[in-house]
Amino acid sequence: MTMVRIAVVPVVSVMTIVMLPTLIVGARAQAPDAKMTRAERAELIDLLSKSEKEFLDAVESVSDAQWTFKAGPDRWSIGEVAEHLVLAEAGLFTTATRSVAAPADDKWTATVGKTDLLKRALPNRTTKVDAPQEIRPRGDLTRAQVMARFKEQRARTLAFAQETEAPLKAHTAPNPFFGAINAHQLLLYIPLHNLRHDQQIAEVKTAPDYPR
Repeated sequence: MTMVRIAVVPVVSVMTIVMLPTLIVGARAQAPDAKMTRAERAELIDLLSKSEKEFLDAVESVSDAQWTFKAGPDRWSIGEVAEHLVLAEAGLFTTATRSVAAPADDKWTATVGKTDLLKRALPNRTTKVDAPQEIRPRGDLTRAQVMARFKEQRARTLAFAQETEAPLKAHTAPNPFFGAINAHQLLLYIPLHNLRHDQQIAEVKTAPDYPR
């Protein structure tokens, strides 16, 4: 009798070969998580705390004369920088929370790559820009009011950053400098913008006629 040998291919190997293209396509198609990662939340909290401390250390001990000193007619005083920070944080936080309350943007993934750009561009004062009119200092707040609002707003922003589980990245809003950015980036914008203007406060103090 003639023996016929039949090759047996392991079932696992066949299944792996069949499933591999599907697994690859699925991995490629998977969208990034719209929620902050643990590392992103920790980074945001750290930046909010660091920029707050840096700002308070820079301004709480200045005299009233130093608070209102301007190095030139077109330059901001420390008090005006502080008021600008208060107005900017209020606007950014409101925009972020309102965007989260609105329907998700089905094109939000296009904004994710702007996070690194914000981290590089915002603290860099070699590029000067004009602040939008709505967040330019108007001088209608006292020093005490500016400082109280700064601390109150920062506490609110920090609490939100610590507690929110919202899919922040899936909600976007227009920005005059960077186009559409997502709610996570709007929150990140607050301390990065703060650090930018902490540098401006330090510059005011280097003026030759700055009160001593």
